[in-house]
Amino acid sequence: MKNTVKKKRGLSRLLEIAGEKKKMLFISAILSAISAIFMLVPFVSVYKVLGELLRNADSISAVNKNLMVQWGWIAFVGLLGGLMLMYCSLMFSHIAAFRILYGLRMKLARHIGKLSLGYLNGTSIGAVKKTLEQNVERIELFVAHTIPDIVNVAATVVVMFAIFFSLNGWMALTCLFAFALSVATQISMMFGEKAQQNMKLYYDSLEKINGSAVQYVRGMPVVKIFGQTVHSFKRFYKDLKDYRDFVVACCDKFENGMVFFVVVLNSFLTFILPVGLLFLSKEPQNMAFALVYLFFIVMAPGASSPLFKLTFLASGTREIIEGVERMDKIFNEPPVCEAANPKMPESYDVTFKNVSFAYENKEEATRIKALTDVSFTAKAREITALVGPSGSGKSTVANLIPRFWDVSQGEIKIGEVNIKDIPTERLMNTVSFVFQDTFLFYDSLYENIRIGKPDATREEVYAVAKAAQCHDFIESLPNGYDTFIGERGVFLSGGEEQRVSVARAILKNSPILVLDEATAFADPENEFKMQLALKELIKDKTVIVIAHRLSSIKNANKIIVLNNGKIEQIGTHDELTSKRGLYKRMWNAYTKAFDWTLNIEGRECA
Repeated sequence: MKNTVKKKRGLSRLLEIAGEKKKMLFISAILSAISAIFMLVPFVSVYKVLGELLRNADSISAVNKNLMVQWGWIAFVGLLGGLMLMYCSLMFSHIAAFRILYGLRMKLARHIGKLSLGYLNGTSIGAVKKTLEQNVERIELFVAHTIPDIVNVAATVVVMFAIFFSLNGWMALTCLFAFALSVATQISMMFGEKAQQNMKLYYDSLEKINGSAVQYVRGMPVVKIFGQTVHSFKRFYKDLKDYRDFVVACCDKFENGMVFFVVVLNSFLTFILPVGLLFLSKEPQNMAFALVYLFFIVMAPGASSPLFKLTFLASGTREIIEGVERMDKIFNEPPVCEAANPKMPESYDVTFKNVSFAYENKEEATRIKALTDVSFTAKAREITALVGPSGSGKSTVANLIPRFWDVSQGEIKIGEVNIKDIPTERLMNTVSFVFQDTFLFYDSLYENIRIGKPDATREEVYAVAKAAQCHDFIESLPNGYDTFIGERGVFLSGGEEQRVSVARAILKNSPILVLDEATAFADPENEFKMQLALKELIKDKTVIVIAHRLSSIKNANKIIVLNNGKIEQIGTHDELTSKRGLYKRMWNAYTKAFDWTLNIEGRECA
């Protein structure tokens, strides 16, 4: 059932996020408001000192020195109290912000984990990374700084204008006019329709740069080998150039408005001086008004200070809002649907029944058909091999079993249960993968193996490492099983990484196993060790093998030959090689490859 509740957007959405820590932010806001009042005490002290000086202008020696010192101390205490209260306010807001950020990142990570692989496949890694890191991080600015600062600015402006109006209404209205003109200019620049469109384009540009930068770094070996520069990586270069052109054009568009805003903001005296002189010319001996006039001249430039702060808050908030909208876009992606009445399989045959599937990209409105009317059964305790040319649908078949994607038509069953009726967590525990491209975390080898069973003992980890033929090379590393791999530690060969992957699959001990050319990176010396490891891994399991090296699946119980997303042949190796067809052509090509040698000018290379 589709959720019809209208979700909040913009500032209201930011306040909703901040509302997760209401009590702490309420305390922060109160302290910030009181701090603003304390920070105005020095201005009141200036007013009192000016009054004393004007009253004794004819005889400075008659000035009440004790009163002057008293107001000096009051100003110092007010300033010190304001700073201390603001510090306490920011402490509360920062604690609230960091707790909110932690919760958001965990919630976002859990949600991404529940999405189908189809979402991540059609989304830039750079965009997701930017959302998890930068966009979420910017919320800290709003919660920890913007909220207390806005309260501080609001309290400062309210109290300041209350003082202004209590002294002289016309002078106060003059300041208010200049203030309102500045605010109106700022709002039109920061929150107008054009500004929102530009902010969206700005974030689109940043996401493109993030995505292409990731590809550029990954492709650096190729760029270096062919002696090229960043200009050769056309996408990255184009994204950088487009970003430069966009920000320059954006600055040009807002130049006039920003100049006008800054001029008005710094010209409060321009409005106050003529109005004050007009009143003073009518009553030149009015010492009371002269004092008020001097106070406005001193105080008015200070009124622009909170507005300057509001400028940066507004522009920063607009960026944060755009980042939150992109975060919410991920939250709005529907997770893999869970069954209303979950069922558990009692056996582990894997059955495809009239399965069709297509890869869809919603943003680009593309649809690529991958499988058409595929039907077969991979029986428990047997090896079922998937073979076929590149792009024939082998990996797609394997990825549909754990619901990395959901089928477009037909159904997939484990035992007699449709995989859509099996709880996702149980389904993930039912299927193990050993991929051709192994992914290991930047962590110790012990933790990389233990991910297969988080509550495993050290003895269990050692046992599966021995079974996977990787115990010996792990023990030879500087810190054994506690050796970190990746950027902070050592790097493993492709074959070693695959054996670690096999070890965690053995530890997981799932009844269904999918092998994606698990010996792809094994050299002749290590291939035998990989075969021993796999022999241990496949015991009593439903095994589905994606095979490129046809010799590795000669003894499979069933070989399924795929071509263009359809099943072309099914049989054993002997059956398929005894008759004409795609498999026989593939086998002939594979065996002939062993006779291939490099040669120069017709001479064979030894």
